[in-house]
Amino acid sequence: MKREGRVSLAAYRCLYPEAVILGGVTVLRADAAPTSPMLNQIVGLGVDAPATEDALDAALATIGDDVSCYVAVAAEARPPELVDWLLARSLEPGWGWMSFRRGLEEIPERPTQLTLVRVGPVEAEAFGRIVATGYGLPDAAAAWASRAHELGWDCWLAADGDEPAAAAGLYASEGVGYLGFAATLPEHRGKGGQSALLAERIRHARAIGCDVVVTETGERRDDRPSNSYRNILRAGFTEVTVRANWLRPAQIT
Repeated sequence: MKREGRVSLAAYRCLYPEAVILGGVTVLRADAAPTSPMLNQIVGLGVDAPATEDALDAALATIGDDVSCYVAVAAEARPPELVDWLLARSLEPGWGWMSFRRGLEEIPERPTQLTLVRVGPVEAEAFGRIVATGYGLPDAAAAWASRAHELGWDCWLAADGDEPAAAAGLYASEGVGYLGFAATLPEHRGKGGQSALLAERIRHARAIGCDVVVTETGERRDDRPSNSYRNILRAGFTEVTVRANWLRPAQIT
């Protein structure tokens, strides 16, 4: 796995105390959000070494059939038969994720009345709540996200007076800054919070020695919103590649 992919995976793997590594395959299971394939994932299949049907079956058995999950299939995943194996196991194409990268140049900021606050123990609950709300996750996932600042992430809130309005985080390793957890409460959208948080994270990434920043969002599709996609391009990021996500819904008996 290439440097930027390793860091993107590490950014989230640190949040899963019981993550399972099977060869080069990482199994991430979030009991706090069993219906969210975004948080329940099998990553790395066929990247470091060609996948096998046994490896696929072992990963699916490990994550369990009581959660909805994505099997991530990178553009470079091998062998080509992997798609046939997924179809044979009744998985279906889900919403792929486009990855982006940019250098550490400053970006123009929109004027905003919001103020930025670094997340510590006092702000952690608000950070988790905003992330869970912004991504449509169950309430239990708020506690999961609130631990990010303790586990290698630098996190910020944008506040409207005393009211937390938006959240975002940066995970840095190997000279790569991964930008994630960007979310804004609906009533505070359009106030420039994410623009300010993006600029702050890029400045921080440069200050701690990163040479590139990366991020991702859902690929462009006619039936999906694209505000995040447009905002990322407007900030000077370039598209890299789409990672396919194959969906296996939870098996309810």
